[in-house]
Amino acid sequence: MTVTSDRSAPTDAPLGTPVAKRFGDLLKTRELGIVLALALLVAYTAIDNPRFLSGQSIRDNLLNTAILAVMATGQAVVVITRNIDLSVGSVLGISAFAVATLMSNQDLPMVVGLLAGLAIGAVAGLLNGVLVRYGKVPALVVTLGTLYIYRGITYSWAGGSQVNADELPRRFLTFANDSILGIPWLVLIALVVVAAGSVMMRNYRVGRELYAMGSSPAAAELAGIKVARNLLGAFVLSGALAGLAGVLYAARFGTVDAAAGTGLELNVVAAVVVGGVAVFGGSGSVWGAALGALLLTVIGSALAVLDINQFWQQAIVGALIILAICADRLVAVRIARSLRKRDAYV
Repeated sequence: MTVTSDRSAPTDAPLGTPVAKRFGDLLKTRELGIVLALALLVAYTAIDNPRFLSGQSIRDNLLNTAILAVMATGQAVVVITRNIDLSVGSVLGISAFAVATLMSNQDLPMVVGLLAGLAIGAVAGLLNGVLVRYGKVPALVVTLGTLYIYRGITYSWAGGSQVNADELPRRFLTFANDSILGIPWLVLIALVVVAAGSVMMRNYRVGRELYAMGSSPAAAELAGIKVARNLLGAFVLSGALAGLAGVLYAARFGTVDAAAGTGLELNVVAAVVVGGVAVFGGSGSVWGAALGALLLTVIGSALAVLDINQFWQQAIVGALIILAICADRLVAVRIARSLRKRDAYV
């Protein structure tokens, strides 16, 4: 009978080891910290201005979070693979303008707009993935370049014009405010996207492979993981969800021009990092990224309610990013120390 040692266990076997359990506990602590910070912020703001907890205020915060959370889901998957997608704001912009143009003065079903946005974003994401994987160019450089390319295409297409709300079908505009069982469609879509992303990353082989790629790309290759396919899939997912967010953006705000989504990529990256996804890849969760999106949205609303200059929002977000990166490094150091101690006893 052949005895297999612990060192030759499959990639997903270490999930039950003390080191992995401690790592999981640390991640849960990070997400719990976001929830506590969110609760304290809401409580403090509500004490100063009780209207902050009014039904309309909560609804507005959830609707604004929905768009950011959809984009953060795709971004989290890319960052977990030790990459980044800076083009998502421009993908949202080109998708929003394209779908608004398609839907203007036409009585098309909402599903047509949603599918069109997904398709446009997927194509943009595929281009990013191909350039990163086969062009051997760092994702930071590629997506920074495509950020300007996609935005330039949108400006050239728009030619200074915009699509106004009165040109769009009523069913398209009411989609953002319609609800089912009291839950707005935008929020419901965001919940489905985040839940699906979380299940994929936690319960399916492709999710474990993406984590393995982020932990050690070279080791993932040696383990037989289809790195190229998974990397392309991650970028296509990020682009498709940014395209979907563009449709939701157009439905929510009605008036769309070439500047839609400008600078939004920074908020998306911030939400992911603040939500506990390690910038060095290999750890984090989609739910954490969604919580980060909610926290950033509430911070912006709270500053307005507290009559604090909105420029402080950028400083606060920057501080949160630095704290999140410091926490990531602390986790990495503790895990490395634990692994060295374990190896010393083996």
